[in-house]
Amino acid sequence: MVENTLLKYFFSSGAEVDPEGRFNLSRKTRMRRLREIYAIVQKHHFLKGFSPEEFRAMLEDLGPSFVKIGQTLSTRSEILPKAYCDELAKLQTECDPLPFEQILAALDEIYGDARGDVFDAIDPTPLGSASLAQVHKARLATGETVAVKIQRPGVKATMAQDIDIMRMVARQASRFMKDEQMLDLRDVVEELWATFLEETDFAREAANLEEFARLNEDVAFIDCPKVYPELCGEYVLVMEYVDGIPIMAVDRLREAGYDLEEIGQKILDNYATQILDHGFFHADPHPGNLLIRNGKIVYIDLGIMGRLSPRDRAGFGGIIEAVGMESAAELKDALLSFAIAKDNSVIDHTRFLADLDLLLSDYGSCDVADIDIGMFLNDILLLTRSCKVTLPASITSVSRGIVTLEGTIAPFIPNDNVVSIINAHIQRSKSVRGELAQAMEDLALSLRSSSKGMLDAARFSGEALKMLTRGQLKMNMEVLGSEAPLSKLAKIINRLTIGIIIAGLFIGSSMLSLSSMEPRLLGVPVLAFFGYLGAAILSVWVILDISRRKL
Repeated sequence: MVENTLLKYFFSSGAEVDPEGRFNLSRKTRMRRLREIYAIVQKHHFLKGFSPEEFRAMLEDLGPSFVKIGQTLSTRSEILPKAYCDELAKLQTECDPLPFEQILAALDEIYGDARGDVFDAIDPTPLGSASLAQVHKARLATGETVAVKIQRPGVKATMAQDIDIMRMVARQASRFMKDEQMLDLRDVVEELWATFLEETDFAREAANLEEFARLNEDVAFIDCPKVYPELCGEYVLVMEYVDGIPIMAVDRLREAGYDLEEIGQKILDNYATQILDHGFFHADPHPGNLLIRNGKIVYIDLGIMGRLSPRDRAGFGGIIEAVGMESAAELKDALLSFAIAKDNSVIDHTRFLADLDLLLSDYGSCDVADIDIGMFLNDILLLTRSCKVTLPASITSVSRGIVTLEGTIAPFIPNDNVVSIINAHIQRSKSVRGELAQAMEDLALSLRSSSKGMLDAARFSGEALKMLTRGQLKMNMEVLGSEAPLSKLAKIINRLTIGIIIAGLFIGSSMLSLSSMEPRLLGVPVLAFFGYLGAAILSVWVILDISRRKL
């Protein structure tokens, strides 16, 4: 009964996550999937405590959506203890493979009778088996050796159901969460849905591979597999087979003569190029997606790619540069120019600048290698939200990519940091000629704006003086945003006035009490008695008012 009540509460209303009806999502499918999740959680005794191994096993049983979450958590050492991160890292590469017969059946559904004309041979032992897809080595009928990535049957519908459930939960949970306290969970789920659509469409991944290869064709140390677009579709991807060394196989890399620090620096420098120059970057650079082959760093999974507009690239570059300069003023300007929404009438600029100054001083006191970029970016996001500054959604994918990459290559660059390397890339990208041209352009624009402003000021001042001499000028001034301070000031003045009145009553009554004035009450003149009484009443009122209002 309790379970059904909760289900009805969470799924009572709301728009479908699948408006086109591709995945047959409904209240019935939600409830069935939620019961499956509940049974798996109970099976692993999740609420009674769990070991790292049990946590990984539970995520595997829950399905591909939760495996993806576990893969992300494996690189977030600031969230989970090292033992859990190490165990979840196994999710990057390990997953029980599907029987080869199911793989062949899936290929038959895609290619039909033409499968034999496309592939000369397919290795039944998978190269890798992940939560979303399985990869097999194969030989095309034309003789090329390829890797065939086949999506697991039914996995797309299962992931759609999970995200649908997350949307319902996020909508209900958002009713109890204030916007300034945390990210809007609904936005997080919508981003997850967009990522899901991209990652589960292998035709998009084929296009990503082609674009990534074009953008990095002049980079000697970056590569990706060649793709065969005519053989690709929504559920299958055919690409060049890459026989390389996994990025985490440190001993094999050293035996092959590679310099690990050089690999780490080159990966980060190229990642800065992807973000700041191309605006097209790998949004999920976890260890399973990186190989080393023939002196080149090869990205083998481009299912999730991020895109930045020229404005976003410039804004993010400005933020990183300001952090490198440790300038709170520059960082404040960069964040405000990067923001997509800000209310200057609400923003407390003094507090915003002071908080940024404190943030930079905290992280500036750390050694470069000790800076936790994940925690730093999270602190910036929390600070901007508290100051009513909304950053674009692209900052989330960039931050997640940088944090994931740092977790991947942290052992390679123990004495360096993501921020310093990206900032060095920004400085190298600036040419003296370009800097001079930009400075001259900015100067020309400033001079033009200033001269126009001076001409307008002269014209308006002439009109104002003419109206003043004719007695036609009136001034109406309003100080915006000053109601609260003026109200407090008025209360203080009122209390000071009452205090002066109280002091006058006490002094006046004391002087009257020394006289022989009649009639008398309790040994003092009646007028002096009521003066003391009035002063006492006003004193008590002021004390109570101060204690009640804390002012």
